[in-house]
Amino acid sequence: MANIYREFVVKGLLAAGLAASAVTVGCTSNAAQTPKSGGPMGMPVKVLEAKAVPVNDASEYVATLKSRDSAVIMPQVEGQITQIFVHSGDRVEAGAPLIEIDPLKQQATVKSQESARAAQEANLIWAKKQYERTQGLSAAGVVSKQDMDQAKSNLDAAQAQMEALDANVREQEVQLHYYKVVALRSGIVGDIPVRVGDRVTTSTQLTTVDQPGSLEAYVYVPIEHSSQLKMGLPVQVVGGDGKVLADSRISFISPQVDNTTQTVLVKARIANGNDALRQSQFIRARVVWGTHQNPEVPILAVSRLAGQYFAFVAESQNGGGSFVARQKPLTIGQTVGNDYEVQDGIKPGDKVIISGTQFLLDGAPVIPMS
Repeated sequence: MANIYREFVVKGLLAAGLAASAVTVGCTSNAAQTPKSGGPMGMPVKVLEAKAVPVNDASEYVATLKSRDSAVIMPQVEGQITQIFVHSGDRVEAGAPLIEIDPLKQQATVKSQESARAAQEANLIWAKKQYERTQGLSAAGVVSKQDMDQAKSNLDAAQAQMEALDANVREQEVQLHYYKVVALRSGIVGDIPVRVGDRVTTSTQLTTVDQPGSLEAYVYVPIEHSSQLKMGLPVQVVGGDGKVLADSRISFISPQVDNTTQTVLVKARIANGNDALRQSQFIRARVVWGTHQNPEVPILAVSRLAGQYFAFVAESQNGGGSFVARQKPLTIGQTVGNDYEVQDGIKPGDKVIISGTQFLLDGAPVIPMS
């Protein structure tokens, strides 16, 4: 009976010890999960204070660049190309031969005119001698005044015909020069779409000769913005990466509207000192109408969900030293470099969270770090 009693007492003590251990472990676990402050720890995040900066009120259009110093080379005569003296990309001086059109037919015409001129020259010499002989006889009273007048008329006719033939010869010689197409100015030869053996007309483009230098941007502005156009408005040439390649100002506004596109043509001169732009290149031209003040936030701090833009802002909790993350819906404007213009949703002075946004939830405690 005593043995049974001792066994019962030992089991009771073991059960009491296990219960006490469980209570101790539970208290220790809760103590580890609850900080001394009484709430969960905040996640350290980098923040950037939003500041109002000047933002351009601008519109972008597709524009075309045209050279102010580009000459389109077209023949002044018809015929078959027999020789091409240059290659695309060659630098040439003014007067340098570019292309030759078969001149044989024109050379034959010049030769024929020169022969006719030589024959007429002989007639003119005979008419002069005849006039001088008649003049001498008239002085001696041998011939009548009528014969004298006839001799003078023959000489005048021969002289007039000689001058006409001289003019014809010069005209045909000038025409012969057109069969060798030359550069009208110094520059760089462009593409040569024709080949030896091709037959060309006066409407065939042979090549171009461009002088490196200034270009003009031809910008077609919709009629809705025509009332805002004025001389001197800033125009920016924008590259594919959004960077500004060149700055200019409107130098021409067309007084007419294009009937087919209902746009107004404006021009802006572009300095092209480093040859970064090319003749006939399509570009993005940004016309700056004015400026306004709006905050900007880094693109990496903005997320997009179902077409809506969001960003997290660190807000002070009850005016104290603790902060929570608040997700703000944004109205986005222009892209300025690596930043978005924010038209609504963030005010100047807000602490925009720029790191760890993928791990944040609305209302999560955070520790802002500059």
